[in-house]
Amino acid sequence: MNPYKIVFMGTPEFAVPSLKALMEGPDRVVAVVTQPDRPKGRGRKLMPSPIKILAEKTGIDVLQPEKARSPDFLSQVRDLAPDLLVVAAYGRILPQKLLDIPRIMPINVHGSLLPKYRGAAPIQWAIIQGDTETGVTIMEMDAGMDTGPILLQEALTIGPEETFGELYERMAELGAGLLVQALDELHKGTLKPRPQPEDSISYVTPIKPEMARLDWSQPARRISCMVRALDPRPGAYTIWNDQRLRLYTPFVIEMDAKDMKPGTVCRVGEDGVVIAAGKGCLGLKELQWPGKRRMSCAEFLRGRPIPVGAKFES
Repeated sequence: MNPYKIVFMGTPEFAVPSLKALMEGPDRVVAVVTQPDRPKGRGRKLMPSPIKILAEKTGIDVLQPEKARSPDFLSQVRDLAPDLLVVAAYGRILPQKLLDIPRIMPINVHGSLLPKYRGAAPIQWAIIQGDTETGVTIMEMDAGMDTGPILLQEALTIGPEETFGELYERMAELGAGLLVQALDELHKGTLKPRPQPEDSISYVTPIKPEMARLDWSQPARRISCMVRALDPRPGAYTIWNDQRLRLYTPFVIEMDAKDMKPGTVCRVGEDGVVIAAGKGCLGLKELQWPGKRRMSCAEFLRGRPIPVGAKFES
């Protein structure tokens, strides 16, 4: 079995298990492509992506183009003469000129059961929509937005209290395993691409900062999904005393809050703060004040009491 020459494209932690799996397998990663270093933290210091850190530790060449369509970058990839281009959460739409370079095909690790949730942030949107199941698709890339043929697909159950951070890690590992399986079948000649179904097609957008502010007129169950989908980042929040109060670890109480308006605190205890919603009530077990660390409700309340009747602004 001749090893494939692979150019790997990825940026965040989601891509790390896939790159590790490729490096440990029979094929050869000849270069890694990742986003340019970006400023992060209070000091706005330039920080490398998780993929760049891993690649440099193992001595793999790293390319960081500002634009994936630049002639210089395309020329660099052509010179590498890859058999496969493997993409996992790179973070940019790739031009057809790049997808045409690999001898065999460009492959993508996508965090949904395509054709559902094509586009950005599919893992978070599955939680926002209250889905109980998601999965990973290994697909052959084409010029469309996640429209290429399905190579392999595997479903995954979403836990009733699972957060984006927890599901993200599980799906990253599932994606790595499924990628290895796809390449093994490709070597054997048993990999069979199939077109995506024409029904159940949906597209999702990136998570925007304004989405993190909670709307208390929504049903408690809907708000709970939003809190879980934004945990740990960017973190759902409400406004209290003119400050952003970030909220985590929700639970739903199927009860009417009598005459309390949505956003009103109707119960406070060490086990959580309970807020009236458009339908039902939402409890939060963890809170975070600006500039402070995330705390349990009991710990938070010792330093900053929240009275019953307090109003959280939508």
